[in-house]
Amino acid sequence: MGVNKDRPHILVLPEDDANRQIANGFLLYPFLFDRRIQVLGVAGGWTQVLARFNSAHAAQMDRWPERLMILLIDFDKKVDRLEEVRSGLPARLSERLFTLGAWSNPEALRQAGLGSYEQIGFAMAKDCHEETSSTWGHELLRHNAAELSRLTRRAKPILFPQG
Repeated sequence: MGVNKDRPHILVLPEDDANRQIANGFLLYPFLFDRRIQVLGVAGGWTQVLARFNSAHAAQMDRWPERLMILLIDFDKKVDRLEEVRSGLPARLSERLFTLGAWSNPEALRQAGLGSYEQIGFAMAKDCHEETSSTWGHELLRHNAAELSRLTRRAKPILFPQG
């Protein structure tokens, strides 16, 4: 079942299957209003996330002003990755676009003992709901802090309307 495009909603575009599994784990969190978020198919690399967004989703975001979009990528230990992504996206949509991901790759999150991909996603959702940083504060995720803060202001009322 898809989201209601006329109401506030979020689409997640994952770079690869590991990121998709993390996003699906986020959806398992019991206090999440999961009818307002949808995980899309795997793009096949961070440059493909940009290409797919620009070819298919930018025009849809113009059409559906209540849509927020999360680009879930690997940062591949690149300090300038967020700026690289932003420079490839339409500036007019920047307030509704958010880029998140592991500092290196999702495999490193598992190797660091954070659990399976789904467990990691579940823990991320719990952090968002409870406004904690048990998972998001991990050294492989803390680079997301500014982007996550920006996203949380917009997304928390959509995903966790009960508080």
